[in-house]
Amino acid sequence: MDKKGYVLLRQLIADVEGAPYPNSIDSELYTIWYEHVRRDTQDALEYLATSDPGIGDDTIDADLF
Repeated sequence: MDKKGYVLLRQLIADVEGAPYPNSIDSELYTIWYEHVRRDTQDALEYLATSDPGIGDDTIDADLF
């Protein structure tokens, strides 16, 4: 994985660690957090699609889920 991949991975981990408590799901804080995580996840998925085009639904091992 190159430097950009590590940056995206670290950002996603930070996003998950910063998740609001479940009782605040109806709050503005959750909405802000959700949009931030959605954007970072989209960036990571786009990176994966361009850096390793072989990764996709057909490569997921169904036994893992």
